[in-house]
Amino acid sequence: MAKIDWINVKRILVVKLRSIGDTVLATPSLKALRRAAPNAQIDILLENWVAPVLEGFEAVDNIITVGKSTSERVKIARHLRKQRYDVAFNLHGGTTATLFTFATGAKRRVGFADYQYPFLYTDLLSSSADFWGRTPTHSAEQQLALVGFMGVPVDDLPKTSLAVTDIALRSIEEKLTAETRRSGDPKAETRPVGSVPQSSHSSFALLHPAAAIAEKQWATEKFARVAECLAEKGMKTVAVATPGERKVLDNLIAEAKVPVITFDDLTLPEITALASKASLFVGNDSGIAHIAAAVKTPVVVIFGSSNIDHWRPWTDAPNEIVFSDKPCNHYKGETNKGLPDPKCIECVEITDVITSVERILKSS
Repeated sequence: MAKIDWINVKRILVVKLRSIGDTVLATPSLKALRRAAPNAQIDILLENWVAPVLEGFEAVDNIITVGKSTSERVKIARHLRKQRYDVAFNLHGGTTATLFTFATGAKRRVGFADYQYPFLYTDLLSSSADFWGRTPTHSAEQQLALVGFMGVPVDDLPKTSLAVTDIALRSIEEKLTAETRRSGDPKAETRPVGSVPQSSHSSFALLHPAAAIAEKQWATEKFARVAECLAEKGMKTVAVATPGERKVLDNLIAEAKVPVITFDDLTLPEITALASKASLFVGNDSGIAHIAAAVKTPVVVIFGSSNIDHWRPWTDAPNEIVFSDKPCNHYKGETNKGLPDPKCIECVEITDVITSVERILKSS
C-alpha cells in the first residue's frame, strides 16, 4: 500500500471501545496523530460511560459516543459512514470495533493481523513486537505501534496525558472544602464563586481502594494502615470509588484511625481534577491509577497477578509498582488452570507499599 501523506489527511477516526484505563492509554497515540496531522479532523469513538475522561483533551476534535443497544450502534455506524474518514484506526480489536471501523468506509482501515475478520482492513500490522523489535510491549506501545506502522513518528514514546478543566477544578475544590469543613477542620476556606483554585488542598494523598475484580483489590484494612502512615507525615487522605463500591469506602473509614475524606459520586473530569491536586496517589491497578499518572501525579500502584509490563503507569512522573514476588501457594497442590490468581494481591505486604510511598515522597 502507498504511504500516507499525513499533512494532507483531512479526517481520522480512532476506535477505542474499552474501559477508563484503556482510553487513557490511547492518549499517546492521539497526541502522535495530532503532531503528524495538525490540520486534520481527529475523532474518537468511545463507549458513552467512559467518554467524559477525554473532556477537554486537545488532540481530539470530536468525541463520538455509543451505547450498548443495537439500534444505537446502527445509528452510529451510519453517522461514521457519512463522515468520509480518510483513515480509521482500530485500537481496540474487538468484533464490534472492527465492524465500526469497516462501517466508516475509510480508504485506509488499520488494525493488527490477529484481529477477527482481518479481511475488513486495508492495512494490518503483524504485531507490536515486530514493530518495536522487542518484547514485552506496553499497552500504550501496542497502540503507538499501529499509528507508527502507518508512518506517524512515535519513536519518542509520548506519555499519557489528560485535560484538567476549570469547571472540574472549581467543582472539586468546593466539594473538598465542604467535606473538610464537615470533618471539623478549621482551615477550610471559602473561595469566591468562579475562581480557579491553586493549592489550598495540595497536601493530600488520593487513595483508590476499590477494583473491578477481586484479584486486583488490595485489602481495605491495609489501605487504612497506609492512611495512618500518611497522617504521621502530615498528609491528609482522600479516597474515591463508585457508588456501587461505597462499602469499600465505609470499611476504610471504619478501619483507619485517622480521618479519611471519601467520594463515591465524582464525575470522571472531577476525578481527574482531584488527582491533579493530589501530592500522591496510592491505589490498585485501575483506570483511576492511569488517570493520576496522566496528570503527572506521583503514583504508587499495587499489582496482584495483572501483567505489569502491559499495564504499568505510562508516565514520566515519579512512580512505583508494588507486587509480591513470593510464590503463591494458596491452592495447596491444586492448579489454577492458568487464570489470574485472586490470592496474589493478598501477598503484597503493607511495609512494601509504605516503603514505596516514602521513596516517592522523597523524590517528588
